[in-house]
Amino acid sequence: MAVNENDFSVMTLNIRFGLAQDGDNSWQNREPLFAQVLKRYPASFFGVQEANHFQTRFLAKNLCDNDFIGWHNRSKEWWQSNLIFYHKSWECLEHKHFFLSETPDVESKLPGSKWPRQFVVGLFQKGSNRVVMANTHFDFQESVQEKSATLAIRFLSRFPKDCPVIITGDFNSNPGGRAYAVFKGNGFVEAFDNNNSTTFHNFTGQATLDHIDWILYRGNLKLIGKKIIMDSFSGRYPSDHYPVTAAFSII
Repeated sequence: MAVNENDFSVMTLNIRFGLAQDGDNSWQNREPLFAQVLKRYPASFFGVQEANHFQTRFLAKNLCDNDFIGWHNRSKEWWQSNLIFYHKSWECLEHKHFFLSETPDVESKLPGSKWPRQFVVGLFQKGSNRVVMANTHFDFQESVQEKSATLAIRFLSRFPKDCPVIITGDFNSNPGGRAYAVFKGNGFVEAFDNNNSTTFHNFTGQATLDHIDWILYRGNLKLIGKKIIMDSFSGRYPSDHYPVTAAFSII
């Protein structure tokens, strides 16, 4: 957690869906590892992807100093939530859940998208500082990713334009593709811009070419730190994605 009142930290975290058939990497084996990571790396904001209902309850229990926003559909066992956990020292002034589609207020998807993808965004305030924080998970086709990025920019336009903005997420794409071009054309920079590293490793811990978990930012922000968390526990990893963190100062 930040000490200076103008500083805050962010983590993007694909938690890996808890009902997936992952054998030794099943959720029951990974849950205690996540508890250690969350304790070891506190943050002001956590952008979480792929959270099942019992994983959401786990996060709420282990992030007891946090509240969260996101659409948690309890009626569907296989629902995957996109969530933003935020420290209670921040106040959420307003928030919105969108589907990445042309009908964003109802469960829906873009043509070519395998799943209904989501975009969660909130306006947060602490003292005199305000930040717009968003979290998302893009689908696989590059054309769908590009359209999703365009929709994300449209959704953000509903929030105050004078606030700095952070977007966390699993974009299923490396920076440099068409989705990234949309964000860059709208003033965003990725925390590891031009210095990419592995974020998806498929539980192996081995280096890959997949830097697909991003922290995008724009506005009156100075990047003061960044880290890809590659911690393992007796050879086991909390997720098939590494958590990614960044620290910012509002200027």
